[in-house]
Amino acid sequence: MNRFQEQIVLISGAGSGIGAATAKQLASEGATLILVGRRKEKLEEVAEEINSEMNVESAYVYSADVTVEEEVELLANYIESNFGRLDVLINNAGTSSGGPILSLEKEEWERVQTTNVTSVYLMAKYLGALMTQSDSLNKSIVNVASLSGHKAGAKIPSYSTAKAAVIHLTKSLAGELAPYHVRVNSVSPGFVETPMTEDGLKNPKFNQAIERHTLLGRVGRPEEVAKTIAFISSSDASYITGTDLLIDGGWLTV
Repeated sequence: MNRFQEQIVLISGAGSGIGAATAKQLASEGATLILVGRRKEKLEEVAEEINSEMNVESAYVYSADVTVEEEVELLANYIESNFGRLDVLINNAGTSSGGPILSLEKEEWERVQTTNVTSVYLMAKYLGALMTQSDSLNKSIVNVASLSGHKAGAKIPSYSTAKAAVIHLTKSLAGELAPYHVRVNSVSPGFVETPMTEDGLKNPKFNQAIERHTLLGRVGRPEEVAKTIAFISSSDASYITGTDLLIDGGWLTV
């Protein structure tokens, strides 16, 4: 399957977890990738693995903090100068934070909102603008939200709020960019094996709770989310926009 042949795809937060899995999935389907994140060495590891597997240079690394407007603007200029256009944008950069609201510091609250929500706004502002100028037949933005954006988690008020905002921002962007034939959707993973959930998943009681509350009775895998992102960002989903896809193993159904 070569759904992304000759397409330019940018993935933020591409150095590990869902971002890295998505990069590998889209590379296997023909995409030319720009891997973006703050930790250049992690991005280079993912790019090296992809390029070795594909036996061709299809993954490029660009180190940037997508919460900083000047850096996002420079990123947009880099893509325009070196690739000429952008077909698919996957906003995967994010972070979590635990703790009750009564002891949550304002700086920590703002850090979580900025990383999860402001980054999506900035990427849509500058890279979305680049996408509107393209005559590509498949133009798509996918924002990675969370199950927590639908069902607020205990003692993660900043994260739950941020991911709910991502879902609603997605719908707003879908309406604004539809006249330019840019589709905008989000995906909401449940509990998935990533660096963000690694510590929690070491706790047997936490794993047992997931098994009890998930219809499929297990934690998700990054590649399962990656395949869903591949579908929703491809031309196979050409009549889907403004939608959030839950990838939660049936958590909300129980």
